[in-house]
Amino acid sequence: MSESGIRPRHTAVTGIGVVAPNGQHTETYWKAVKEGESVLDRITREGCEHLPLRVAGEVRGFDPSALIEETFLVQTDRFTHYALAAADAALQDAGLSSSAAESPYSVGVVTAAGSGGGEFGQRELQKLWGQGSRFVGPYQSIAWFYAASTGQISIRKGFKGPCGVVASDEAGGLDAVALAAQAVRRGTDVIVVGAAEAPLAPYSGVCQLGYRELSTVEDPARAYRPFTSAACGFVPAEGGAVLVVEDLDRAQRRGAAVRATVAGHAATFTGASRWDRSREGLAQAIKGALDEAGCAPQEVDVVFADAMGVPEADRAEALALADALGPHGTRVPVTAPKTGIGRSYCGAPLLDIAAAVLAMEHGQIPPTPGVFDVCHDIDLVTSTARAADLRTALILSRGLMGSNSALVLRRGPGSAV
Repeated sequence: MSESGIRPRHTAVTGIGVVAPNGQHTETYWKAVKEGESVLDRITREGCEHLPLRVAGEVRGFDPSALIEETFLVQTDRFTHYALAAADAALQDAGLSSSAAESPYSVGVVTAAGSGGGEFGQRELQKLWGQGSRFVGPYQSIAWFYAASTGQISIRKGFKGPCGVVASDEAGGLDAVALAAQAVRRGTDVIVVGAAEAPLAPYSGVCQLGYRELSTVEDPARAYRPFTSAACGFVPAEGGAVLVVEDLDRAQRRGAAVRATVAGHAATFTGASRWDRSREGLAQAIKGALDEAGCAPQEVDVVFADAMGVPEADRAEALALADALGPHGTRVPVTAPKTGIGRSYCGAPLLDIAAAVLAMEHGQIPPTPGVFDVCHDIDLVTSTARAADLRTALILSRGLMGSNSALVLRRGPGSAV
């Protein structure tokens, strides 16, 4: 109980929806992650063949018309199509629908976005310059926008609770979940929260070439190998995940399966590509998240690493773990499933959260695909999944623009190992 006599509200994860390069359903995603599959391959998107960016994690075989009404399809970019599909899956997993909400004002939506709808925007601008202004569609003004996924999910489902968007770099994915947890603690019953990205279009690809951390290696097996002496940058990816988070007491009263609880979060900022400074910033974020969670360093059972794939960034992350967790930092199992699918910017940490929840439920730490010769003092899980009793997971994320974020998850009270 708080000093006011009011019982504090805790945030439960009750639904997960995934659209990823290695699976368009949560079950298929987990199977691929647990088995350490890598789906990195040459980019096949039209118009990208001439770019020096050769390898990425594409979501293949995704048919938005089978999942989303035409009214919404024509208004939205691919990144929102992924978000809408993942939101549907998360709500179904949580056993919720628009009609199931006590009030439309009791459900809100929060998403994160790093680049918005580049494919839609490029298509309409080509019409403008090639055919004239009359050929530009009216939805150009909204489809590219960072907030499009938040807006379209809330409109489509009739959710009128607090809504927002975190327009940030990769770490914004974790920050969005923290924002959702804050809304729940302040009285909102349910928040649909997540991030999905679609950066594999010609214009978006050209923009990414400005990142010195981007891998341009042509061999998919060698393009993304963090924590090794052969680290040469990161590989981008499409997709992401959406969660349903809600008040723990409410979830238990309605008989929902509580898959995890959001225990703590903290964020810092240390400057664009200043990986030497990210050591201190990430360590401070970890300490802040643990403090908010009331979690001792030795209680952390697994770390889902940021895994930038840049030597100085990888070194900073390994040292940050040691700084924040002490001796436990070199002993705690660390994993980076994203090496098998690429970094989907803001969607990447959401996919890590999904993997962390599933890992705690199944008692399996997934491996880090394609990484074997680790050259840092961390216990990186490689080759095959590792059985473990997982009660607490730490998820880390850093952005190219300088954000550092850490999130602590606790295993759900009803989860069985």
